[in-house]
Amino acid sequence: MSTLRPFPRAAALLTASGLLLSQIAPLATPQTAPPAAASTQAPGDDGGWPRDLTTPSGGTIRIFQPQIASWDGQRRMVLYSAVAFNAKGATKPAMGTVKVEADSVVAVNERLVNFSEIKLTETTFPGLPNDQLREVVAQIQNIVPEGGLVLALDRVLARLDKSQIIPKNVDGLKADPPVIFFSTSTAVLVNLDGDPIWSPIKDNDLKFAVNTNWDLFQHEQTKEFFLRYNNSWLTAADVNGPWKPAGKLPDSFSKLPADDNWKDVKAALPGRTLSSGDMPKVFVSTKPAELILTRGAPNYLLVSGTSLLWVSNTDSDVFRMGKTGPVYFLISGRWFSAPDFNGPWTFATQNLPDDFKKIPQSHGRSRVLASVPGTDEAAEAVLLAQIPQTGRVEKKSVKAPEVQYNGTPQFQPIEKTTVARAVNTDKDIIKVGDLYYMCFQGVWFMARSANGPWEVTGTVPKEIYEIPPSSPAHNVTYVTVVEDNSDAVVYATAAAYTGLMIGWGCAVWGSGWYYPPYVAYGGFYPMYYPYYPTYGYHASYNPWTGTYSRGVTAYGPYGGAGVGSRYNPRTGTYARGAAAWGPYGGRGYAEAYNPRTGAFGATRQGSNIYGSWGQTGVQRGDQWATTSRVTNRRTGTTTRTTQGSGGGEAVTRRGPQGDSGIARTASGDVYAGRDGNVYKKQDGGWQKYDSGSGWNNVQATPEQRQQAQDRATQAQGRADQARTNRGTVDSSTAGQLNRDSAARAEGTTRTNYGSSARSSGASSYRPSGGSRGGGGRRR
Repeated sequence: MSTLRPFPRAAALLTASGLLLSQIAPLATPQTAPPAAASTQAPGDDGGWPRDLTTPSGGTIRIFQPQIASWDGQRRMVLYSAVAFNAKGATKPAMGTVKVEADSVVAVNERLVNFSEIKLTETTFPGLPNDQLREVVAQIQNIVPEGGLVLALDRVLARLDKSQIIPKNVDGLKADPPVIFFSTSTAVLVNLDGDPIWSPIKDNDLKFAVNTNWDLFQHEQTKEFFLRYNNSWLTAADVNGPWKPAGKLPDSFSKLPADDNWKDVKAALPGRTLSSGDMPKVFVSTKPAELILTRGAPNYLLVSGTSLLWVSNTDSDVFRMGKTGPVYFLISGRWFSAPDFNGPWTFATQNLPDDFKKIPQSHGRSRVLASVPGTDEAAEAVLLAQIPQTGRVEKKSVKAPEVQYNGTPQFQPIEKTTVARAVNTDKDIIKVGDLYYMCFQGVWFMARSANGPWEVTGTVPKEIYEIPPSSPAHNVTYVTVVEDNSDAVVYATAAAYTGLMIGWGCAVWGSGWYYPPYVAYGGFYPMYYPYYPTYGYHASYNPWTGTYSRGVTAYGPYGGAGVGSRYNPRTGTYARGAAAWGPYGGRGYAEAYNPRTGAFGATRQGSNIYGSWGQTGVQRGDQWATTSRVTNRRTGTTTRTTQGSGGGEAVTRRGPQGDSGIARTASGDVYAGRDGNVYKKQDGGWQKYDSGSGWNNVQATPEQRQQAQDRATQAQGRADQARTNRGTVDSSTAGQLNRDSAARAEGTTRTNYGSSARSSGASSYRPSGGSRGGGGRRR
């Protein structure tokens, strides 16, 4: 056996694979691991495996899907891959294994991982003389793209040992329940950010509420209130109700300005008359509130393998322990329980029954597993939340945003710290001693005066990072400096900056604290600066995006923060409705939104906190993942991906040296054993490659054969096949191969399904199960 180690730089040809399986299955007949994906399946976002690379000498190198050994801090990865080298004119390939170490960068939104600075640290080709082995390694080096390789994140996540993911819980998060309403008939929830803040409308006797996600008006002459409900109107003598269908609207509605602020309102005039049967219940709350809305009486479906009942006729995540047991409601990543739907509600995440861990991944609401402490899904959500977004900011090219105060700058001390924050502006500005620091869209600025001038800074005082969750400025503590020099600063931004935090072993939305808005009067319009709320979104976690989104129209007609209009301090005017936040759009759901950071919680292609800056002066750390046409900055090579027939894919690279073809074939269930041998999964068993005789069935150890025999006895309809055995394989390699095989199949399934799930807005872990809530395999 020929082995070389270490080798300086090679094989940017490797990516990752895999799934975590709880048991090490014997080699001969693996346990009920998911079958490998058929070759007719479309490849995942990374193009699929194996890949054939053409060498400058005319030979080919086939790289089989790599197997992850470790991923330290989601920055440094060690992986193995089986490799087949065919020299030009050779009649058969030389097969071996390679061990690779590489730096990695993750684009969570695009579910991709980029590997660079790749080093080939060990190469083993049994039966190949050392001089030929050196030639093979040299050929590999010559075809490696310097910019690294991209692979699907879900292939990586599938192989990780979730028990090694340690949540970094944020101290000081709150879990007080919001106001929770319940209705079995059509209802809407009007969330107000405190008492109604009424703003006048120029040349009109209507006022509108700026602090709600609804079209809510007060008519000054009659003192009546009006609420738009789809294309109809409701009215009440008191903003808290009772509400009833409105008759003829005041003429003032027809005199609303003809601009985008009122486009949807004017489209609903004069309004469709509501019948008594169409009249919704209207819940109004000046405190953060949520709504459980069922279509009729709760419909209970048993969750297979548990004693849990799932309430299937609601968009909320609601379960019950038996028809008379406690009700469990998941919102913003926190579980609350009550004796029945009417409350009282108490925090329950830390005391969930064990049955919650047994919810099948194929269940229609398996997304809740990400919010059950101790599950693999919760660990994975935590890991994704802890992966930072990065941005390189050129100091001389990036200008600070305009800062406006309502009068003289006002700073309020932050408890438990020595710093203070500005309260009468919509920017996050912190005063430390005689200096001022502003964090805007993931970039830090510094000034010697509260009014500027502001400049990009790579020096942020440690006192700022002591701001507790009880302060609305806490989110800025998640923007850190990675690198600083005279020309540029590299920042890292954790998901908590935009609202996704780690608490109780899970990824939760918001700090749980309620931050009252800044409100001031004096001009024509009242000044209103909100902070992002934890509740009032119907926020739910989507494992395929790693973010929270809102998806219930009962919470209001517009996407965004759920806190209404957006005040522009420079113009002294408001943008509201679709003009400020946008409508729901085609999929019927909108994103959780943080008005202070300008960041949406739900992913969109190419979205990133640093993407808000555009291209000038800011280079996103995941910019490589935002397009299917990528140019390698070092080599000038442009890669274009096209889909081929039969599940394969062709990739063409055009650069200074001309074109070279890379065929990504759709077959090849081949693995690198840690013992340096190459193995292939065949008909449920394993074969080992021999340079002289080719593929041969392997003989399991006596212990493995006994375990296989026990399983064969229990399995119905499984024939005992006789095989010709050549040698044995040790139990460590056997276990590793079975784990890697199951991981590869799982990773392929996740990559393929995840792509369609993200485009459709689906949030369950498996395509089966639908809304029936049944069955399915659990890891």
